[in-house]
Parts: sequence; structure tokens; C-alpha cells
Amino acid sequence: MALPPPPAVELRALTKRFGGLLANAGVDLRVAAGTIHGVIGENGAGKSTAMKLLLGLLPADAGQIFIRGERWARPSPAGARALGLGMVHQHFLLADPYTALDNLLLAEGPGRPLLLRRDAARAELRALAQRHGLEMDWDAPVASLPVGVRQRLEILKLLAGRAEILVLDEPTAVLTPLETGRLFEQLRRLRDEGKTVILVTHKLREVMAVTDQISVFRAGRVTGERRTSETTPEELAQLMVGRPVALRWAAAPGLAGGEERLAVADLGLAAVGGAARPRLSGITFSVGAGEIVGVAGVEGNGQSELIQALLHPCDRRCRTGGTVRILGREVTRWSPRAIRDLGVGVVPEDRLREGLLPARPLWENFLLGRQREPAFQRGGLLRPAAVAAAAARAVADYDVRPPALGQAAGALSGGNQQKLILARELGRAPRLILAAQPTRGVDVGAIEDIHQRLVRARDAGAGVLLVSSELEEIRALADRTLVMFDGRIVAEYPRGGATERELGLKMGGA
Repeated sequence: MALPPPPAVELRALTKRFGGLLANAGVDLRVAAGTIHGVIGENGAGKSTAMKLLLGLLPADAGQIFIRGERWARPSPAGARALGLGMVHQHFLLADPYTALDNLLLAEGPGRPLLLRRDAARAELRALAQRHGLEMDWDAPVASLPVGVRQRLEILKLLAGRAEILVLDEPTAVLTPLETGRLFEQLRRLRDEGKTVILVTHKLREVMAVTDQISVFRAGRVTGERRTSETTPEELAQLMVGRPVALRWAAAPGLAGGEERLAVADLGLAAVGGAARPRLSGITFSVGAGEIVGVAGVEGNGQSELIQALLHPCDRRCRTGGTVRILGREVTRWSPRAIRDLGVGVVPEDRLREGLLPARPLWENFLLGRQREPAFQRGGLLRPAAVAAAAARAVADYDVRPPALGQAAGALSGGNQQKLILARELGRAPRLILAAQPTRGVDVGAIEDIHQRLVRARDAGAGVLLVSSELEEIRALADRTLVMFDGRIVAEYPRGGATERELGLKMGGA
């Protein structure tokens, strides 16, 4: 009887520390050859670190790596390439001013024959692309290509380098639903041709749709292995979090026609860095009391700039026009602090740079922006006992771990940092909430809680502007949905007014 083939990849007791942080704690992982293997877990679970160890991008502190049954004694990026391992990173490694063909030639490295045989290289690469369903415009600058095509180019770079084992890190983060579907078709084709694909993600629906086998990471360890056909999203969520999680939840509709909380008219931001198009153009919308207005779109289409423009309307250097009214006041020349003092809560997209003081303790971060509230000061002097008591209640209510008020906020995991920000901002009982990616990096067990808190704030009379790259989140919460593409609002839908396919087409510019 013939012996079964060895795994394409096997990790044994792989361990990695970063100072006092144990990122991988004895990871055991087996990936069968010719399969699509999902690696799932929340941010900070250790899955990306394990993949960097596999690719030789980081040195392991302990453990062993086997490729096709042979121990790999000294992992390195060059060794990974020689063994047929390659990775498509979440942030593409492409030279945007150059053409797709030039990027592939550059990936071959200096002195390679392809650089001397441009026409022959074009023919070879075109044949390779057609064979794998990865066709593209070879002479277009990469900067002009849609995001899905750029990702296709990254995969083709690996195939041109004769990769047999492909690792994709959060590959759908920048794709529309339609582009995600095309990517999955391409991954299935690669699997059917004998390639091995490792898909690193935190999206349960996607891993259920395309993988053959799934490994679940939690707290630096593999907490479960499942055949995709024999598991459910609920079981995977429980393995990720350690307890049962309700995944399917949608908010009841909010109020219609409430008092105006935010009104934006013809807002524009000029292009920067030599870009041809403005960052924002003709943005007009409103948010009323008692409603959640969702902003859907692939990342990089102006959502981040919109939030910044609302918080910093007095900075006119790049403005091309427009007005912003918040709670009935024209705030075009107001400072960010004055705007927040009106009763605006902000959950920023970049929590470390814009939402926290990482080196300062939890209690100071809870107080940030609230120093002048009567509950926390008397006669211009801070009331430390009142601050500590309120911070302790908030940290407990939002399950921030560890709940040590003296610990630096930067030492918390990303999800706990996000919960600390939400505890501070929602604790102010704001009348307008600007929430950008509020559940990014938060474990699936806390996502439902955050959703319900936003809905409770809405039902208490707040207006909520929700910017999210997660279409499921928008569909679950939004009473109205705006779709942004290329710095413009290209569509608006009432709750239930568009299918996921229709939203995806608009997100892609159709």
C-alpha cells in the first residue's frame, strides 16, 4: 500500500516571543498538498506571525518547519522562494508608476534573462496568466489598475517565480464582493492545478465558502482543526473566542425624519501628491437623530478623508468648497475640540494615532477629551477619585482586559484598545457619533456588543455615521446606506433597498 504524501507544510511546536509577549505558543499546523487551507483568528491571535515564521520573514524561538516532509533548518525569504513558497501581503508590494509587465520583470531581480528578453517574457507571462485565469492589461501603470487586478498581479508574481505553496494574508480586505468572488474562482483553479493555498483571514463566511480545511488560532495557539464541510460558522466562532457567539444579528429600524444632527453640502478636498482626481468631490448628505447612516465602499475611496474633513473643517488649505453643519451649527471654521464639545463622539479609524495616548495609563485615556466635564473637575481642579471610579466602571462594563487602570493603553491588544475608546466616547452620551471601522480588530464575541451599543445610542436620540469596509456590518446596522467610490457618493439606499450584489457593483464603480 502506497504511503500518503507528506503535508505541503507542517509546523511543529513553533514558538515566537516579542519581549514579554508570547505571539506563538507551540503552534502545530498541517496543510495538505493541493488544498485551500484556511487559517482564521482575530487580530492578535498569532496567525500572521506564524505565516511570517513559515516564510522566513521572522526567526522562530523554538519549533520546527517541514516543507513536503523535509525539515527546513534555516528559514529565510530566499530559501522560501527556492522551495516554492510565496506570500501575497495585505498591502501589495508593487511599483505603482510602472506597468504590470515591468513589475513582473522587476520581481525576477537584476541580471535575470527575462530583463534581456522583454518580448519573449511578455509572451511567456501572457501564456501563464491565461492558463491561470489572471489576464490583465500588461502596459497599464499599476496605479491605474483596479485593486482586484493588482491582487491578480501579485499572485502572478508568485506563479512566475514557480511558487507551489501560496500564502494570502487577508486578501479580501480591499476587494468588492464581486472581486472577492473572482478571487475565490482563481484560488479554486490553482488548487485544481495542484497548488497549495493558505488563506489567512478573520472572515468566517469567506473561509466557509472557499476552503477545504480550517485551522483556528486563539491567543497564539491552534485551538481547533476542522474540515470545512463538517463545521459551521458558529462552531468556528466559538473556537476563536472560547464561548458561544451569536453571529446573525440585525438592528431594528431606527427613526425617520429626526432632528438634523449632521448636514454636509458640496464638500470637496483637493488632490494631493500629484494625483489627478480630488480626494472628495461634491459630498452631500445628512444624518438625523435616531438613525444610523452607513458609508460603504472599498478602502481608499475617500471614507477616511470624509471623517477627517468633518473633524477638521477649519483647515481650508485643501478644501475646494462646501459646508458642514453639526447639531444645527455651521462649524466650518471651528476647531476639532470645539466640535467635540458640541456633543460629538468619535471612534477613529486609526485608534493608536488618533484615539489613544499609547504610553499613558488607561484612566488617562478614558479621561481624554472629557477633562472639563463637571463630573471630573471642580473649580478647575481634577477629581482623581471620580475619574478612577468612572474609568473602573467603564472598563468593567466594556470588558477591557486586563482592567488595570494604571497600565499603559499601548500594552492592550488592538481589540481592547478599541473597547476602551468606545467606553470613553459612548460614555459621553453624544448626540452625534462618527464611527470609523468600529469593530476592526475586535473579536467576534465583542462585535455584537458594539453593534448593540451603537443601536442603543441611536435609539436614545443620537445620529450615527458608520463608516465600515465590512458590508455585513453596514447591512446589519444602517437605516440608510451611502456608497462611496473614487471620492464621491455614487448611490444611496434605504434599509433593504439594495442586494449585496447591487452594493458591490456600486462599490466597484459600476
